[in-house]
Amino acid sequence: MNPALWVAKTGLDAQQMRLNVVANNLANVNTTGFKRDQAVFEDLIYQNIRQVGAQSAQDAALPSGLSIGTGVRPVATEKLFTQGNIAITGNNMDLAIQGRGFFQILQSDGSIGYTRDGTFQVNSDGQVVTSSGAALQPNITIPANTQSVTVAPDGTVSAQLANSATPTQIGSIQLADFINPVGLQAIGQNLYRESGSSGTPQIGAPGSNGIGSLIQGSLETSNVNVVEELVSMIETQRAYEMNSKAISAADEMMRFVSNNL
Repeated sequence: MNPALWVAKTGLDAQQMRLNVVANNLANVNTTGFKRDQAVFEDLIYQNIRQVGAQSAQDAALPSGLSIGTGVRPVATEKLFTQGNIAITGNNMDLAIQGRGFFQILQSDGSIGYTRDGTFQVNSDGQVVTSSGAALQPNITIPANTQSVTVAPDGTVSAQLANSATPTQIGSIQLADFINPVGLQAIGQNLYRESGSSGTPQIGAPGSNGIGSLIQGSLETSNVNVVEELVSMIETQRAYEMNSKAISAADEMMRFVSNNL
């Protein structure tokens, strides 16, 4: 096989994967708290035909070598945890994180998931839960006779009860931070899972120890920039076309040799 066919084929696979990443980013442009992905690639092993630095004569060394690359491969999809825009919703149960940190969500298997999506609701038991019904941790329960709920930037939750002149503190929201958020494993439903690469969660009150503060009545939008993604899509399409043309050129060269030599 002509090596150029294989090299161009790896280029097609890489650009197809990059397009998948771009498509997923665009699909989640309106997903609350979504963080865009970036495809990461590396070149494959080289065939060293003439070793750089080898002796070309008794007193001379080669200043450059002859190496032929064997293609490219994707090695990672990196999450970019840049801050998304803060959109005001006016809903008292909507919370946005300004800065670092994640909400802690109790999963059905007892494990803790982490999210930037602050779209919370109250279930029939008065618990603060996500849109999927998973409870926020630490657990916050809203009393039945509550008229309004206030969440301070430091996570303190207060309820204005009926027939009470002063608000009553009913709990405190704590956020989790990681030394390497990029190492978190995305599991869908706007959730991440701790991994060996992310490090252990560092729990703290919002606004302390580098953790971001809370904004009530707002949500963090996706950090996907549509214009950047469209540019990436065009670049990917052009790169895919070039690799396709490389395959066609290699095929034409082999056909020429087969038919004329």
